[in-house]
Amino acid sequence: MSLATIGGKPVLILKEGTSRTRGDEARRINIMAAKAVADTVKTTLGPRGMDKIIVDSLGDVTVSNDGAAILEELEVVHPAAKLMVNLAKGQDKEVGDGTTTSVVLAGELLSEAENLLDKDIHPTIVIEGFQKALKKAQEELDKIAMNVDPGDEELLKKVAMTAMGSKLIKGGGERLAEVVVKAVKAVSEERDGKIVADIDDIKIMKKKGKSLAESEFIRGIILDKEVVHTDMPKRVKDAKIALINLSLEVKKPEIDVEVQISTPEELRGFIEQETHMLREKVEKIVSTGANVVFCQKGIDEVAQHILAQKGVLAVRRVSQKDMERLEKATGGRIINHLDDLTEEVLGRAGLVEERKIGEDKLVFIEDCVNPKAVTILLRAGGDTILDEAERGIKDALYVVRNTVEDKKLVYGGGSVQLELARKIRDYAVQIGGKEQLAIEAFASALESITRILADNAGMDAVDTLMKLRKEHEEGKISYGVDVLAGDIGDMEKLGIYDTYRGVKNALTGATETSILILRTDDIIAAKPYEAKEKEKKEEEEEEKPSFGEEF
Repeated sequence: MSLATIGGKPVLILKEGTSRTRGDEARRINIMAAKAVADTVKTTLGPRGMDKIIVDSLGDVTVSNDGAAILEELEVVHPAAKLMVNLAKGQDKEVGDGTTTSVVLAGELLSEAENLLDKDIHPTIVIEGFQKALKKAQEELDKIAMNVDPGDEELLKKVAMTAMGSKLIKGGGERLAEVVVKAVKAVSEERDGKIVADIDDIKIMKKKGKSLAESEFIRGIILDKEVVHTDMPKRVKDAKIALINLSLEVKKPEIDVEVQISTPEELRGFIEQETHMLREKVEKIVSTGANVVFCQKGIDEVAQHILAQKGVLAVRRVSQKDMERLEKATGGRIINHLDDLTEEVLGRAGLVEERKIGEDKLVFIEDCVNPKAVTILLRAGGDTILDEAERGIKDALYVVRNTVEDKKLVYGGGSVQLELARKIRDYAVQIGGKEQLAIEAFASALESITRILADNAGMDAVDTLMKLRKEHEEGKISYGVDVLAGDIGDMEKLGIYDTYRGVKNALTGATETSILILRTDDIIAAKPYEAKEKEKKEEEEEEKPSFGEEF
């Protein structure tokens, strides 16, 4: 409770139970909470990084070294810690990779800022120094970035393998990288002179069994459904596909209606009329030449039987998202009324087939001509591996997409961060004053990414940094940490790349988050919700002995 006094009398300012921390103490608490989050994921950075096992309140286990996945599972409550989680989520949503880097960098920036605050340098000066350093880093990054050919599949594979290098799926690296590149290239299209690839058009279907190396790229869509009637064909070649967003059932009235039937003839006539209505709908579909039907809504048993008689393969209750993907994959169009169904709006596929994968039946729509929606069938021995493989595949999809769209790359292995740190240190000397210290602190935080990569690989971090600084001073900006060999190496020869967008977003997000935390000098927290306390009191009241029991 926070009080003010007027004429010696206390005046209530905040709600009773509210806690408040101000000034340097609030800032230090925030920095400590943010650094704790960064320290949690620090050891996962790089191909030699460690994994984390997170057990949630329901007992579900997640094994991962993906920064965003780990932080999403952690139920953090401190507001500054939540800012770090939001940073990871933002990086994951925008870039798809580099979540650990962004969080670790933010933690290192705050650690460097804390050292400056201990020397009585005002937070505003630190913030201004960080802002100038960020602007300089972005300028230098634009100069360092290499222009690349988005059609170079071998280069794109190397980019994908770099992204998957720190994940559990690195064992299936080259095969999965090939699948990823094919998928992104398939959904890429040119709009207004720019290449755009929508990752939502790539469906990832996970099925337990076999190994990661047996994961497949499907030029079409896989539906986790089965054919609705046993008499229907299970395999249709040269499929003409009707995509309908309407129900193949007799429409029920909107109000309750009672139909009185007194004779068997009337009942027969009623059933025949229903059958006739459904037969008309099916005849309309078949008349267009359609031999496959995907329905977003239900299909009546009578309609199923009639479709089976006509040799049509049908699947019902397909999700809206899958219907949209089918539209892009087959070149068809979703229709909302049967009058709109013509041969021109039918989709095409080389093969539609129901197959059994493990214990499940799936419908494959493949061999589509120029599909703009495709599927990756992901296989692995267990659910935990499958989940982590999906996270790794998504990272790879995003980095390949970023490369295709931006047409730019930078060298990986901490080389770009080290080169930026070198340029920023030179810039700091030109600025001078107390801001120079903040800009140099920014450079040290950038170098920490390279240092942590070496640390996680079991290397001597200081020795590694000294060697790399020497190489970079000689103009060899592609030199970074070769974690697999335990030494420094030329990232260009090793084929290790980072995306321009990933590095830029990590720099911007980490700096903005650290500045936001440094700007905060007051924490006002409302009293926690008391529902649990009330339940506890009620249980205690029920457990008290009654009057008769007491005496």
